[in-house]
Amino acid sequence: MSQFHFDPATYLGLIRSEVAEYDELQERVAAATSDVTASRILDLGAGTGDTARRIVERHPDAALVALDASEAMLQRARDAVRAAELLVRRLEDELPGGPFDLVVSVLAVHHLHSAGKRDLFRRVFAALRAGGRFVLGDVVVPERPEDADVPLAPEYDVPDRALDQVAWLREIGFDARIVCERGDLVVVAAHRP
Repeated sequence: MSQFHFDPATYLGLIRSEVAEYDELQERVAAATSDVTASRILDLGAGTGDTARRIVERHPDAALVALDASEAMLQRARDAVRAAELLVRRLEDELPGGPFDLVVSVLAVHHLHSAGKRDLFRRVFAALRAGGRFVLGDVVVPERPEDADVPLAPEYDVPDRALDQVAWLREIGFDARIVCERGDLVVVAAHRP
């Protein structure tokens, strides 16, 4: 993801050109939430609201809280999910008060260094109710270098291996597993017992 400051008007076109399986990744994340009974959902790095829209379609009665560092992106998200509470916050900032039944994030967490990911995972665990789920869809360092397809900007994109992230989630107390892995894209579902 080669651009640090995304333009909300052109974001979806840009991301689809750089991440060929973007829509499939979004659908797999949404599908990984289908069996969750959710009354309150948190979307981390909501961007233009594409993930939130897909999640709300599966959980129409749930209250949605979406956060992103860009106010302009959240303004665009308002069109996708009108009833959501939209908060301008970075992933490193304090999370909104829980508990949440479901936390989702697509193509945002890879912007954090390893220690930042681990810290975020701890805060997500604390924000989830017992029985809640965290679903992460993101770019990772693939096991085979030739499987790397998503263009990365080294100063902005700092993915880790999927297995490392699953291990960090388990260390915190999640029951975490890889739902789908294709090249350098992964969907991880982490259940809080």
